[in-house]
Amino acid sequence: MGTELAPFQAISTAHGRVKAKYNAGEDPAFAASKGWPKKYPVPLPGAILPQKRIVAYYGNPLSKKMGVLGEFPKDEMLRRLKVEVARWEKADPATPVQPALHLIAVVAQDTPGKSGKYRMVMPDAVVNRVYEWAKEAGAVLFLDIQTGHDDLRALLPRFEGMLKQPDVFLGIDPEFNLIGSKALPGEKIGTYDAADINYASGYLKGLVQKYHLPPKVLTVHRFTRNGVTNADKIILRPEVQIVMHMDGWGAPWLKRDTYKDYIVSEPVQFTGFKLFYHNDTKKGNQMMSPQDLLKLNPRPLYIQYQ
Repeated sequence: MGTELAPFQAISTAHGRVKAKYNAGEDPAFAASKGWPKKYPVPLPGAILPQKRIVAYYGNPLSKKMGVLGEFPKDEMLRRLKVEVARWEKADPATPVQPALHLIAVVAQDTPGKSGKYRMVMPDAVVNRVYEWAKEAGAVLFLDIQTGHDDLRALLPRFEGMLKQPDVFLGIDPEFNLIGSKALPGEKIGTYDAADINYASGYLKGLVQKYHLPPKVLTVHRFTRNGVTNADKIILRPEVQIVMHMDGWGAPWLKRDTYKDYIVSEPVQFTGFKLFYHNDTKKGNQMMSPQDLLKLNPRPLYIQYQ
């Protein structure tokens, strides 16, 4: 998809003028042409974004293969998260870092299970355990939903008890939303429409109003064109801060291309970027650094490590 060039590389034009050359996802003129910075309602008091950057560890404590959150024992995992937080604070001293744990609270399955819905809802004990880890680390908690063949509208109310906490937020994953296609998780990439995202955002708005909470952060994973449809119809609210989160893995050039094509090109509100300790590096590439990501335009304010 292209050869990597150093950002701000000077190239000569036919008239002898010097023009800056950017990697994909870094060009401020391209971002501006797509509508960045995005206008949005003034958030309610207590909002995390854009004053802070969230740095999150993702996974599930019942699996060593779903992400760094479960790959290591709790104390080692929290130590590693603290190291990443310090790297970001050093790379961008002007933006304080809010650590986070991002728990896959509903895990898509390749078998129907007792529910017949191709998903497994984590027991309260697991969710509560990770919440305690988050509090120990001064972190916030995200509950991530992989619906399988279930409906987001049926699943979200199960988590009201946790989501009513002021430091618990939500992530939704189109990749594993397969209720429409009925494909098996892992065999096909799913999708969310703006209507689904607006439902989740509206649900969170209701909790903020009901329990007098600061704004909720809602992350939406995305790495394909059809992962989110009708993005221009996503409703922005003072009670909810929406992060469109670049969830693709691979070489740095591919990740930048994905960020440009599916995050920068369809502005919503805030942006996120996922880094994979294993998948990003398994073909010999180096994982992108905070300095690399800070060259992106817009700069991502939610960073997730898997």
